Amino acid sequence: MAEVRQVPEASFTSYYGRPILKPAKWREPHLPAYLFLGEMSGAAAVLAAIASASGQRGLARAGRLAAVAGAAGGAGFLTAELGRPERFLNMLRVAKPTSPMSVGAWLLAAHSGLVSVAAASDLTGVMPGVGEAAGRAAAVTGPLLATYPGVLLANTAVPAWHSAYRELPMLFAGGAMTAAGAAALAITRPGPDGPPGTGPAQRVALLGAVLESAAGFAIERLIGPEGEPYRQGDGGRMLRVARAMTLAGAGAALTARRSRAGAITAAALLTGGGLAAKFAVLRAGVASASDPKYVVAQQRATPGGARP
Repeated sequence: MAEVRQVPEASFTSYYGRPILKPAKWREPHLPAYLFLGEMSGAAAVLAAIASASGQRGLARAGRLAAVAGAAGGAGFLTAELGRPERFLNMLRVAKPTSPMSVGAWLLAAHSGLVSVAAASDLTGVMPGVGEAAGRAAAVTGPLLATYPGVLLANTAVPAWHSAYRELPMLFAGGAMTAAGAAALAITRPGPDGPPGTGPAQRVALLGAVLESAAGFAIERLIGPEGEPYRQGDGGRMLRVARAMTLAGAGAALTARRSRAGAITAAALLTGGGLAAKFAVLRAGVASASDPKYVVAQQRATPGGARP
């Protein structure tokens, strides 16, 4: 005889269906652009340092220009999002290692200064030793700047972000490599035997595309309600667009060494895919915070659905 359930299945609701969490106020395109440009700057600085050490001056300059452009653009979008420049300066009043936000503010400030010095020295030829040292130091801050947003988002109470604490850093790391490779493909100029530096840029872009696509697929496969915002609604649609553009860009990148048009096409598609992925993460987070179902489900996760 089948057992009769005495207690009805719990429903994930809140008081009058009102949001449990305060809805995020991040605007578009400010936050996605900041995330994309910041990760591009971080990976581009690493690419420039490796190219400089191996004697590829053209690729090193392209990486440094991409790094300083990404840092300046990202800081601009962040300042616009905060509303007033002094709000960013206020975050630098205290250094708190246990706060991802504080660490991120100091990372952005330090990295921006380093890549600016490296790029200025490269373009002007003034104090090359100082510029080279700054470029090497930026290769240390670069990976931290590229991946810290994933840690920052996962450290919040937003269900879609908190549940993807393993996948988000990998998504941002892959996106950083893809963005840096795309920027280098777009900047490097053709030479008599093909575009100098295109080979390393191509490999970085392809490796990043694989990692970013794998992380996006892993986020979609999250168990239970936590993964729904990445499979449904605006977040799901943008994530599928991101994957399609990234994979198409990776295919175009295979022709980059033989065709300038192929390099430009690859750079455009990979850039579009990286931006779409950031829009997907933002929209999935907003959707999960606005629906009490996701908030309550995260707090009442069953042993089979909970993540250690």
